[in-house]
Amino acid sequence: MNRAALADFLRRRREALRPSDVGLVPGPRRRAPGLRREEVAALTGMSVDYYARLEQQRGPQPSEQMLAALARSLRLTVEERDYLFRLAGHGVPRRAPVDSHVAPALLRVLDRLEDTPALILSGLGETLVQNRLAEAIFGPAPTTGLARSSAYRWFTDPASRAVYPPEDHERQARSQVASLRAAHAAACPGSPADEVLRALLRQSPEFVRLWELHEVSRRFEDHKTLVHPELGRIDVDCQALFTEDQSQALLVLTPAPNSEAEEKIRLLAVLGHETFA
Repeated sequence: MNRAALADFLRRRREALRPSDVGLVPGPRRRAPGLRREEVAALTGMSVDYYARLEQQRGPQPSEQMLAALARSLRLTVEERDYLFRLAGHGVPRRAPVDSHVAPALLRVLDRLEDTPALILSGLGETLVQNRLAEAIFGPAPTTGLARSSAYRWFTDPASRAVYPPEDHERQARSQVASLRAAHAAACPGSPADEVLRALLRQSPEFVRLWELHEVSRRFEDHKTLVHPELGRIDVDCQALFTEDQSQALLVLTPAPNSEAEEKIRLLAVLGHETFA
């Protein structure tokens, strides 16, 4: 662990970011450029003291999980993330077709979307990050195991289908399979996509039936009807912004102006996860 280089790298990357780059309001009386230490700590999910000690060359060796969170908070590129891991004395994370490190360009766009549901997905359908409106609709995203894949959840957990109306289930199922086939084609043997495929071929006859259709697609539907347990149906238009290598997509869900769905989204922004009276 190169404490001096790690401390300098963290400080310089922190100072290079503006509050607006990470979705924060600048506020008055900023005497120094960049983010404050407490802001980086809050974004990362660590204590201010822990982060301060890293910049002061006296902290313990961060775990790989903590480094991954720091890389996301500081909006590091993949190359910068790998450099951070080396400075901290860890091996560089294996670069696979499905990478959980969020593309900084997509993350900057997501940071600016506060009034409409938005989330960033991997090629395997993993929710890498989502804003609070998306979480209020879709729920917290699984962080471990095969259940990170939306295709795996769709065919193994009936509750995962509740966010879509029953008449859309067949279309959504075919879309999940087509997206998994595209991700699997780009992956190598033993990849997460391969693991998900083998598990679903064993566990779900419905998946087997649809897999045999050989449909391949990464296109998202232009229009979706989502179902919230309290607000009911919410009609939204869906726009996807992909990274250059197509490995990640930012999904933005917007209601039509002056519609009932827009009113429901506004109500959701106020109430979040609260249960309605």
